[in-house]
Amino acid sequence: MTLPYLLLDIDGVLIPFPAADGSTPPTHVRHTVLPTGRHPDAPVPIWLDPSHGPLLTDLLASGLVTPVWCTSWRKDATTIIGPLLGLPDFPYLDLPRPQITTSHPDGYLWKRDHVDAWLGRAPAVWIDDDFTALDHAWAAERTARGHSTLLVQPDPYVGLQPQHVAAVASWAPSRVLPEVGESVNSAAVMG
Repeated sequence: MTLPYLLLDIDGVLIPFPAADGSTPPTHVRHTVLPTGRHPDAPVPIWLDPSHGPLLTDLLASGLVTPVWCTSWRKDATTIIGPLLGLPDFPYLDLPRPQITTSHPDGYLWKRDHVDAWLGRAPAVWIDDDFTALDHAWAAERTARGHSTLLVQPDPYVGLQPQHVAAVASWAPSRVLPEVGESVNSAAVMG
């Protein structure tokens, strides 16, 4: 069986953006990290919710999705963020480093073209805080073409919530595709 991909962002999803007064959700714990390329004298403070580790680990252990980091943290997602949350190791999408001043230089999330090419026809659920109406239209078009796509968009000041993971868990089972030559009950893969 081919499982749907779970594309997981970090900023605004696992690391909430501070509110106007500089506060972060009380559920999140401060960590000081040193991303790749940063000078040792310039670490970065981040806030992570310790409950996200078990929440996501349970989803991944269910075998419903194949996780892939889809974040500007790139490899640091696997070497910094994942370990801090106790997540199992999983790959990252090696996104380019565009010279842009907005997340939506063409009216939609800059990652989307790279994700679309990488996914091909695979089903996917993508959790990111920064989608626009054009991204939602893209997901609807992919789904209409038979490539099931679900976008989950947390509030960037709150981040991932249990109901977001529940939405993934309820969506994913009907999106599992049979391998070539594998027979399955067609009712199990409809939707």
